[in-house]
Formats: sequence, C-alpha cells, structure tokens
Amino acid sequence: MDVDFSNAETAFKEMVMGVFVIRCDGGEGCEGCEDEPADVGVVLEGVTALEGLGNVTNGVALLIGLIYALNLSYPKELRYTFELLQKVFLELDGHKLSTKVQALKTKLFTP
Repeated sequence: MDVDFSNAETAFKEMVMGVFVIRCDGGEGCEGCEDEPADVGVVLEGVTALEGLGNVTNGVALLIGLIYALNLSYPKELRYTFELLQKVFLELDGHKLSTKVQALKTKLFTP
C-alpha cells in the first residue's frame, strides 16, 4: 500500500496486519537518508503495535513472532505466505503443512 504520511493513520486502520515503512521524501532534514526508512513498524487489527524497528527484516520477524505468540489467525489472502514463513523457514510446527505449502517446500528444497 502506497500512501503519503498524512493518510498513514487512515491506511493503518484498514490493515488487518502488516509491516509498514515510512520513507523520507527528500525534504528538509532528510539529506543523505533517502535509502533508510524514517520508520518501520507493525500493525495488528488496525492499531500500530510496534514502531521504530529500524528495518523491514526486524518488522517481519516481530510480526511473525506476534502472530505465533498471540495465536492470531492469518488473513485469508496471506494465509499461505505466513504459513510458509512460520512452518518452513522458522520450522515452527513444520510437520503439518497445507498441500500448497508442501508443494512449494518440495520445489524449494529439491536440487
């Protein structure tokens, strides 16, 4: 989702869960930081749960950790993505895979 900073809060309220990245627009105070995000955070059920995470990698790791620790259901449209991350890459409860994720795992790990 690509929105400007003034509409960010409205956009967050529409998110079920996700990682947000706010980038500098090159304006005042942003000299030399165009590649670095101004803020990275996690949104759960329309509320900013975490912010100031530094980079997207931390954001994704903490989002997956929150989903697992709070036993949240995955959004339907991202179900297989989160299942792949949790069960294949993080090896959490990896013995029970859906058919789609099992097929992708086989393709990924077969030489």
